[in-house]
Amino acid sequence: MPDCRRKLDIYVAPSHERSGMEISMRFIGITGGVGAGKTEILKYIRQHYKCEIHLADEAAHQVKRAGTVCFARLVELLGDEIVGADGEIDRAAMADRIFSEQGLLEKVNAIVHPAVREYLLEKLALAKTNPGVELFFVEAALLVETGYGELVDEMWYIYADESVRRERLKSARGYQDERIDRIIGSQLTEEEFRRASDFVIDNSGTLADSYRQIKKKLEAFTWQE
Repeated sequence: MPDCRRKLDIYVAPSHERSGMEISMRFIGITGGVGAGKTEILKYIRQHYKCEIHLADEAAHQVKRAGTVCFARLVELLGDEIVGADGEIDRAAMADRIFSEQGLLEKVNAIVHPAVREYLLEKLALAKTNPGVELFFVEAALLVETGYGELVDEMWYIYADESVRRERLKSARGYQDERIDRIIGSQLTEEEFRRASDFVIDNSGTLADSYRQIKKKLEAFTWQE
């Protein structure tokens, strides 16, 4: 991957050397295929580090709220039928409309993705003014495809063996093989994820093992019990 990102060329001392030194905030993207276990990894990070975590799916929901520019553009594109009784966009109705006509998905993405990026960058700018935030995470399955590699300081890939992912999706979500095949086939391959990432967490085994990998990677940052 071309190294065109804005890296922070600042030495961050290990915890035993810091002695009150200020840590420069890191912007980290977290990505990975369906069933890789990103939710549990983020839960652990949230509990133990001075961080903010933003999920791209939640950001997309916020930018589509009634009264936003994104809401108005989506209604103009897709029609009033996507608006529910509460005045907000009905996700099911919006999905039905998108897949009723070829080419609509690309047009919707062209509206939503830039709005989500702007929303997250605003959150990042605000976090930089907060001395209590050392790490700023953004999670999405499509971070690589939507160009966040040019924005983040580091891209993390949450990896799990495909057999492990399949078992998780069957047991936790009740997915059948056909649906799993379709979802996995629509995402980047392991090789593509790895090529676009700076750090890989192998989440195929126990969570304790994954937590050890994270703790070693973030040893320069404040640990919270």
